Amino acid sequence: MNSPTSTVPPAGQLPPAAPHVVAAAVEGLTSRLRKKLDAAIEQYAATPAVADGESIRISCGEDAVVTLSPGASGVLADDGQACCSCLLAPRCLHRAAVLSACPVADAGTDAGAEMGAGADAGMSAGAGTDAGAGAGAGVDTGAGADAGAGAAGGPPDVPLSGTGSATARDDPSHGGPAAGTPAGPTAAQVAAASGLWAAAAAILSAGVPAAGAVPQAELLRAAHTARLAGLPRAEAAALRVVRGLRAARERHDGHRLADLVAALRELLLTAGRLAAADPDPALVGSVRRSYQPGGSLRVYGVFREPVISGTGYGGVVTHLVTEDGRWFSVADVKPGGPARARGAATAPVAIGPAMLNHAQLARAGLLIAGATVSPDGRLGAGGGVRATPINGMSWTAGPMAALFARPLAEAVGARLSGQAWNESEAAERAQEPVGCDLVIVGAAGDHVLARELLPAGTPPERSGPEDDDPARRTPPAVRPDGPLIRLIPAGSHPDLAHVANLRQLASRPGTLVRVVGRLDPDRAATLRPLAIGPVPGTEATLRLPDGWQGRADLGYDRLQGSHLPPHDACAPWQAASEADVDPVADAPLWRVRRLVELAVAGGRRAVAERARSGDSRAQGAPLRRAGFEVAAELAAALTAEADRRSRDVFGRSTDSGPDGYAWAWLASAIHLAAADQALVRASWRSGY
Repeated sequence: MNSPTSTVPPAGQLPPAAPHVVAAAVEGLTSRLRKKLDAAIEQYAATPAVADGESIRISCGEDAVVTLSPGASGVLADDGQACCSCLLAPRCLHRAAVLSACPVADAGTDAGAEMGAGADAGMSAGAGTDAGAGAGAGVDTGAGADAGAGAAGGPPDVPLSGTGSATARDDPSHGGPAAGTPAGPTAAQVAAASGLWAAAAAILSAGVPAAGAVPQAELLRAAHTARLAGLPRAEAAALRVVRGLRAARERHDGHRLADLVAALRELLLTAGRLAAADPDPALVGSVRRSYQPGGSLRVYGVFREPVISGTGYGGVVTHLVTEDGRWFSVADVKPGGPARARGAATAPVAIGPAMLNHAQLARAGLLIAGATVSPDGRLGAGGGVRATPINGMSWTAGPMAALFARPLAEAVGARLSGQAWNESEAAERAQEPVGCDLVIVGAAGDHVLARELLPAGTPPERSGPEDDDPARRTPPAVRPDGPLIRLIPAGSHPDLAHVANLRQLASRPGTLVRVVGRLDPDRAATLRPLAIGPVPGTEATLRLPDGWQGRADLGYDRLQGSHLPPHDACAPWQAASEADVDPVADAPLWRVRRLVELAVAGGRRAVAERARSGDSRAQGAPLRRAGFEVAAELAAALTAEADRRSRDVFGRSTDSGPDGYAWAWLASAIHLAAADQALVRASWRSGY
């Protein structure tokens, strides 16, 4: 068993490799060896990795053993950390195949704890509970997470820009543009973005089956060049694409083609705009983990969220709120997978000398002095941070009361206000929890149906002063114009309690519950509940143990039948007639979605074959009849571009290049994302 300070990953796992290390190994191969690379990767990935002290040995044959020696961060960040015993080393097939089989290290990783637990792991959006359904990008990992505040390899607190320091950008006396005028990218950044565009367009044209190790290495090389040029957003998007390609080719259980489409869409859009010298500073992005002083904070625990990453990491994130409604988080994510996620539920909180574990913090509070905070609200654990435990806050007071009093449609509208084609921005906006009071209607398929309640204590009409008595107050009424809400598990791993708890709720229609959850930006009127509690002043609500202090973390606390209200206290509910209606899935835009995904899954040739069959013309008519004229035109342009053949002056067919096809695909993908987001927003505003 590895020691706590060991950099060797768990048994059977390979350490992460930096993008430039993998790219250099593949680039060193001859053309003959490159043709054998994909088969060698599949073979060596199934070969057991044997730990030998601080090294890992992989036997690739009788006379070839690859030795991996990760550094203190647990990452293969240097070419010399991967050696092979064969005569062709270091330009051998064994070494390149083993490195290509290693997980891709996060951008600028200097600490092993940063691996796998972020948004890039499993193509998700967050510190979630699965590889594919997460909730908080780049979660903190406890003590020392904010050491230096510059672990990502860039300036500690200032987002990377194209022209140097903030002073030089904004002060005319330094020769920079006037205040308020964004500076465009530098020549190096434009060149790096052009390289990313070329590599991504080639992968799109080839499709998943042909996007093997060699095209992936070219994209990794372009990503490393983007990092050196100071383009963290483009680099992160490129790494997400590589991870998605690997998951698709290896047919991982958690892989979703839609996630790969979204990552490729963001990469092409970001790289294309930067290559055209677009001055928007958001295209450059900012370095991860740029912690800044947060002064004194008084935070109150709201709920815990388990984290299980697809790259072998697990832990917990405890979400906190301040008196003015700002959200923060404290995380403990380390190697270990599901077992680590279970154990971290009661692990000590690594913020100052506060003697609390995560289970206690979720129901208590902290008074923090000298806090350090990342841009996404993660609390650091530096040596100067001091924290004192304080009493927790009830869900019926302060910012939590305001959270539940806000109409759900209004809260959701604010979280779906980002640019739909900007995957990172849309995911970041959707991460902030929402609160609501619901009545359980029943179950339908893989989700639980519910209706939103009006705020407790505000009946439609008051008949007299006795209504001011909480004991005689009218129970909450269903919001008449609210949608039918779908509740789906925030995590489906069998070691977690999400699925079992939703099953318990579905067994008692008419139960009133207070829910803190996260909306699903890709599905109509869908919430992923993270914690629940009783609705105050009602009988048909939860009866939780006193030790839970009025709330249950759905990933950890398991509901029992005794926690549900009696049957006679619940009003009868029947399955809603609109339970099977999904305005997003039922819209004819599925035809465009299938085309966009076909382009990624099968490449340009698959789209061209579809155009030659005449299917594209038949598919355009339903879109036009439904009013999606632009979608029909863009889909037709994509199929036409895929089948376009250029000829030289002698009439011979020539390659028109992937650029035109990539732009046509990008236009269709962006329009589809915007249309889908508009439908999702509409599904929350009214019933359907």
